[in-house]
This record gives sequence, C-alpha cells and structure tokens, in this order.
Amino acid sequence: MSSVPGNEKAPIAMELARKQKSISVAEFFEKNRHMLGFDSLPRCLITCIKEAVDNSLDACEEASILPDIYIRVRKIDDRLLSIIVEDNGPGIQKDVLPRVFGKLLYGSRFHAIRQSRGQQGIGISAAVLYGQLTSGKPARITSKIDPRLPAYMYELKIDTETNEPRIISERVDEFFTSRGTRIELEMEAAYVRGKQSVLEYLRNTAIVNPHARVTFVDPSGEKTTFERASDVLPKQPVEIKPHPRGIELGTLIKMMQSSDHGKLSTFLNNEFAKVGGYTAENICKEASIDPAADPAELAKDIDAVKRLLAAFQKIKVMAPPKDCLSPITEDLLKKGVVQNHRIDFIATSSRPVNASRGNPFLVEALIAYGGDIEPEGRVDIIRFANRVPLMYQQGACAITHAIERVNWKHYNIEQSKGAKLPSGPIMIMVHVASTNVPFTSESKDAIADVQELIDEIELAVRQAARELSRFLSEQKKAGEARKKIKMFEAYTKEVAQALEDLTGKPAPVVEAKLTDALNKKFARFIEDAAEPETPALKAGGA
Repeated sequence: MSSVPGNEKAPIAMELARKQKSISVAEFFEKNRHMLGFDSLPRCLITCIKEAVDNSLDACEEASILPDIYIRVRKIDDRLLSIIVEDNGPGIQKDVLPRVFGKLLYGSRFHAIRQSRGQQGIGISAAVLYGQLTSGKPARITSKIDPRLPAYMYELKIDTETNEPRIISERVDEFFTSRGTRIELEMEAAYVRGKQSVLEYLRNTAIVNPHARVTFVDPSGEKTTFERASDVLPKQPVEIKPHPRGIELGTLIKMMQSSDHGKLSTFLNNEFAKVGGYTAENICKEASIDPAADPAELAKDIDAVKRLLAAFQKIKVMAPPKDCLSPITEDLLKKGVVQNHRIDFIATSSRPVNASRGNPFLVEALIAYGGDIEPEGRVDIIRFANRVPLMYQQGACAITHAIERVNWKHYNIEQSKGAKLPSGPIMIMVHVASTNVPFTSESKDAIADVQELIDEIELAVRQAARELSRFLSEQKKAGEARKKIKMFEAYTKEVAQALEDLTGKPAPVVEAKLTDALNKKFARFIEDAAEPETPALKAGGA
C-alpha cells in the first residue's frame, strides 16, 4: 500500500480496505439463520426435526435398511425444548462424525448428479448451530457402525469463526446397543398443533416414504406411530452425467475448460448423459465445429460455445435416464395416502423424465376426494420435493403457481369467480423428484418458477383432474338416478294398492316387488358407470 506524504489525510478507500476481511460460512448463517428456516419458534422445531429425519432416511436407504426412526420432543422450561432423533441406519464413522454435524457445507452429495434429500451439507449442522446459539448447550451425537464395535458419543459445538467442529467431550457409550445414529439438541422452540406442525410434517413424510416407520413422542408424552405401508425399499438412484438439454452457457464453458479430453466428440460422449457417437457428430455438424477440436481451446471462443449450446436444443437427444431419480410411484403414493387418510376417491399421474438446466426431473401428482378431507374452503395442497414435505411459503412455490393455472371448472370442480384455487373436499399432492431441485432459498421451502417444471406440474395435475372429473360426473348421474327412484318410491303404496284391485295380489307383496325392481335398476346403473374402461371409480376403491 502506498504511503501518503506529509500529514495529509489518507484516502477513504485506504481506510475501507483495512476493514475488509473474509467471512466464515458458519459466521454468515449465525447472523442470518432465518435463511435456513430458523425464523419463528414453531418453525425452528420443524426445521431441526426435518433435517435430522432427512439425514436418517437418506442414510438408511443408501445402506438398504428399512428406516425405523424415533423422535422425541420434551419441554425443559418455558423457552427451551429437548429434541432427540434416533435411527437404525448404518451409523457414521468416528473420524468423520464431528465434521458431519459441526461443519457447514460439508457432505458427500453436492457434486453427485442423483436424487437425494440433502445436498448442500448445511441442514443438520445448521440445527446444531441454532441449538448452541439459543441454549448455549452443545449437541450430543452418538453413533454405532457395527454390533461388534463400540458406540461413540461426542458433545460438540461449531466454531463460527473457522466453521470447524469444537469437540467438548468424547467417550465410548456402552448403553447405545443398536446400530445407528442419535442426535440430542436443546434449543429455543415451540411445539404447536395444526397444519404447520411436527405431527403434520411427519404424517406427510410417512405418505411419501411408505417404506419407513416413524415414531413420535410429543411434549405431553403422547406417542404416535406411522407404520410403514410397504416393505420394499425405493430403488437407489444412480449417479449420472449432466444432460445437454437445459445446460447453461457458463456451466458448459467451465466443463470444457477443465476437460482433459483431446477431442470435442469424446468430450460430448463422456461428459454428458445420453450423447452417443452419432448424436455427438450431429451436434458438432449443427454447430459447425470440428469434432476433433480441443474442448479446452474451444472454450476460449464464446461464439463457438454458443453455437454448441444452440445445437444441444436443435439435435434430438434421448430423454435423461430415469435411474438417477427415485420416484414414489403411483401405487405407493396411493398406499401412503390410504394408510394415513380416509378417502372416497384417488387419482394419480406420473410424467416422463424431463430436464431443466441439465438436471433430470419428473413430476408425480395425486388428487384425493372426500372422506376425512375438510369439505369446506379452499383445496388442501401438499407439496413434496425429493420425498420431503414443503411446509412453508406455499404461495411462492412453482407447485402452487402451476395448480393456479388450471381452470378447475372444466373438471366439474367448484371454483369461485376470481379465485385462483378451487374449493371443496379435495387434496392435491405434487411430488417433484430431481437431481437438483431449484429451491427459492437455502431454507428449501418453495420451488422456483422454472418454466419446464411449471409446465410438467400442470400437465400431471390436469391428468389426475380428468379422472376426478369423470368420477364426479358419474357421482352426479348416480345422484340424479337415485332422486328419480326416490320419486317413484313415494308412489309405490298407491301403485301397489291399485294393482291389488286389478290383479287380486296382496298390496304388501306387490310393493316389495316394486321396491326390489327399483333397487336393482339403480344397482345396474352404478355397475354400468363403473365398467373397466372408466378408471375413476376403480381408483376410488384403492
């Protein structure tokens, strides 16, 4: 830094430069914890439990273990709660455990292109950070990786200046006999009931994870168990290369700059999913680029890279592989709903795999009608991303926006003039499975308005709505038929008496035969309405 002659005052820029310093990611979120979902006491509790349960489900599935998760919330005083989340997963190796829970942006999934609940490595360590900020107490983590090995227990905090774990104590835990991991936290939080509650979050988690058993003990000691509806583990998603459809210019340049492939055609073959030799040649031809060109050198020519990007859109490339995703499937979606709700009718739909910004995704939708669904008011929208319920910011989510684009009157569903959403005893569920869900913020409450996603969500919802429309139409016809039969039934006594006068047969016998004939007529009507080619009523009995 150059000096200032004499006694002249230093330029303000020099003073400002002395104040500049780097910020630890833990230090940043210490002051901006609301960005991670810690902005109200009830939400703090849900966020903490959600992050721990997500980790447990991911770990169990990766180890091919049917998840058995135990959650307990206990009141310590007027402001503090104790939270325990324990699973039967594979456990966490001793030397890695402190960084998993005590270092933000530390994880194994960020660079992998495959579906997973957590990716950034922020969630559970953020819960540890929030706990130490509000209670002053360290987190206690116990884990065991093998029945033949001891369990280890750590008490730790996060050093926010260095974003590193600070171990308070460590010891062998002789009482922890099962394989798995348990985290214990104390924090400022509030337990509430209702739609945005821990119990509702766990209920929705059970619906989209029908292979898991979840046990919850609330602060009053009341125990709720969500039993698994399926003993079949979801297919483990496979890591893939990015898909050329939707890849962005900056990402493509970065990939080309770091490529060690000597030829562009080889680069395209090896670095992208579903790009074979023939497709690579066609892409190069469309972009007017030599297939033998060096990708690293070509990256310096922005115009050439733009032509290559345009060729990705023009040349037909096979749809992204589905094995990088783990959809719930329509059958298990139905089982999950029926396990946790009483429903009169269910319709499901599933869209083919698409891609956005190079990331494969697919959409599943379910519409349930009647049963224990609230009959009055606006429809109930339940949103999921990678098998995780989205509890907040419904109005800011692409799922809601896609549902609002549908004209529900076309599907025989009540929608008030000027209302964006329909009303009635209807529940709409949408699950977005993706290798990289485009959330609107770090708290992962809402999905961003990416056009490809909105379009696919709308198509999935419309497909299920068509089945509901057929069901409602048949219900209406059945109601009208019943009304007509009731009208005839009102005159059966008079008709029976007149027939007795004409035929001599006793009026009660004639009346019974008339009633039986009317009932058989109505039964035939219902049977005709539920014929195999009409899936609505068939689905309703799921």
